[in-house]
Formats: sequence, structure tokens, C-alpha cells
Amino acid sequence: MTLTISIGQMNVCRGQPAHNLDTVREWTAEAARRGSDLVVFPELWDTGYDLTRALELGTPIDRGRFAEVAELARQHHVHIVGSMLEATTGQSGKSARVYNTAVWFAPDGTQAGVYRKLHLFRGMQEDRYMTAGSSPVLLDLPWGRTGLAICYDLRFPELFRGYALGGAVMTVIPAQWPHPRMAHWQTLLRARAIENQMIIVGCNRVGSDDDTRFGGRSAIIDAWGEPLVEGGEAEALLTVEVDLSHVNDVRGRIPVFEDRRPDVYP
Repeated sequence: MTLTISIGQMNVCRGQPAHNLDTVREWTAEAARRGSDLVVFPELWDTGYDLTRALELGTPIDRGRFAEVAELARQHHVHIVGSMLEATTGQSGKSARVYNTAVWFAPDGTQAGVYRKLHLFRGMQEDRYMTAGSSPVLLDLPWGRTGLAICYDLRFPELFRGYALGGAVMTVIPAQWPHPRMAHWQTLLRARAIENQMIIVGCNRVGSDDDTRFGGRSAIIDAWGEPLVEGGEAEALLTVEVDLSHVNDVRGRIPVFEDRRPDVYP
């Protein structure tokens, strides 16, 4: 089976959700025109890291920008994923919470899955303003099982190995990965693909947010660890056709999952 994927490597404007949503609307329409089945946007593409206003800017996942993206998916009949700022409403004495949340919207506008970032990055004060998610998410989609991760999660191989053992053929990773560590981003994307023999889709933002510059280099890496498409450091909508059968070919060539020794690992 083949799958056409578009990656929206956009410049996220901090604290300007209306402006960012306009970009997502425009690029989703263009991705659909190109025949894309899936459109991926960066981490916190709606607000950027304006975390001091997180409760003000965030919305519940069934309304606000989440609802508008659901309508985009339905209108263009595409899958859409990218993380946004989720703010829950406090009820029954519970205080409101903020999450870094990737909702997977199906072509009919429904939510196929909800993933809240598991590993919060202290370097950008996520742990001060957000609540960590509590579980991985593995989706059953028309092309096969697909995992979700967000940015810093890429540094935790256990998450991706769990997805692979659960039957994932692909994992999608929205990110805001800073420029000084781009070598890590590129290396880890390939490592997660090679060690798990799965397709890795990494969508990183570009531009600057205060003193932090983001390096782009969004990429789709195949199960052999080779880039199918890779962006530079400027805004770009990248589109490529992915052959999902390649995953089984690679897993048959080097049967790492059959040769694992979980009986001796700590």
C-alpha cells in the first residue's frame, strides 16, 4: 500500500493562533490538491511556546481550534495531525490543566486518537506549565498501526520500541526542535527508524521564538533508515509517496524482533 504524506514545516508565530491557523488552512488545501492522504504539522503549531498564557490560549479538544482542524480534515478528506495547546476546564473541584496534545483527525472529521506528550522538556519550562500525558497511543489506521510522539519523546527509545512491538509500521512526531541540536534531531530520527524498522515522520518548525531558533530539517525516514524527503531551514510543504510494504521487506531481511532476547535484558 502507498501513502502520500505532506509535512507542513511552518514558521510558528508565538501567541498568534489565528495567524497560524490561516497557514494550516492554506497548506492543508494545497496538500489535498497534491493528493495527500496525511498532513502533518509541527508541535504547538497554534500558539508556539507562549506558555505563560497557556490557560488563556488553550482550548478543550472538542472545541476551538481543535474543532476547526476537525472541519478542515472533513472538508479536504485528509488525515491531519500536529500538536496544539489543550486546556481542560476545571470541574468538580479539580483545577484546569494544560497539555501538549496531538489529536489525530480522520478524513470524516472524527478523532481517531488523542496523544498527550509523555516527556516534558524542562529546557523550555514545559514541566512548569503543562501536565504530562499518561499513556502511549497506537492507532489502527487504513495503512497499518501508527504511533504518536512529540518532540522530546524522540530521545526515549523505549516508547518507539513499544510501538514496534505493538505492530506499528510508522510513528509520527510533531516537533519544535531548536537549531543548536539539529544533529541530534537528524540522528535520532534515523536511529528510531533503523532500530525499529519502521517509517518515521518528523515535522519540525522553522523560524525563531524569542532567543530560540528552530532548525526545520523535517523528514520522512524509511524502515531502512534512508530519507524519503528532507526539508531545509525555510518554510516548506514537503510531499512524498511512501510504500508501506517496504516495512515488511526490511523486517524480513533482518529479523531483529525474532532475534531479541528479552529474557536477558534488565
